[in-house]
Amino acid sequence: MVLPEVIGSKFLYFGYGSNLMKKRILMNNKSAVKKGFGRLDNFALGFNGFSKRWMGAPATIAPKEGAFVYGAVYEMELSNLSDLDDQESVKEGVYIPISVPIHSKNGEVFMCRAYQLANIPEEWDGPSAKRENQPSATYLKTIVKGAIETKLPGEYVDFLKSFQHNGNIVDMFESELELRKFTL
Repeated sequence: MVLPEVIGSKFLYFGYGSNLMKKRILMNNKSAVKKGFGRLDNFALGFNGFSKRWMGAPATIAPKEGAFVYGAVYEMELSNLSDLDDQESVKEGVYIPISVPIHSKNGEVFMCRAYQLANIPEEWDGPSAKRENQPSATYLKTIVKGAIETKLPGEYVDFLKSFQHNGNIVDMFESELELRKFTL
């Protein structure tokens, strides 16, 4: 299988959810080096389903003309590809890996690996206020804190803050990711 995001013994990864936060991705992927951020055009960010790990709906991206998603770009050792797939529960059919063109702030376009939920409804159009499709408070805090850390544009951080959450707190991540004092 040819992966266009592979460069020698490394690959590029686009993290738009909890992996915006460097401390989060390093929990399972020690070789991750944040290279900056980029924009994925004609995709929308939203939440769908339920993650037991996060106690709410996980983030996903789906094609949507005119929309865009910002995220962190990481360079990782190819030997960590299976670790990243495991983190994203690819074998269990939760996420599927996709190769996407990412636009840098300098206008360059490069291919990155990203993950998309496997169970996106056909009528899904991105952001949702339905309670069953809301992230937990902990997950949303992780994403927003990661977006600030990654220095995503302020308007995009505000967009992320506008999502409703279900109020659930995941103590393990609140502690490990130093989220207890972080507010949305």
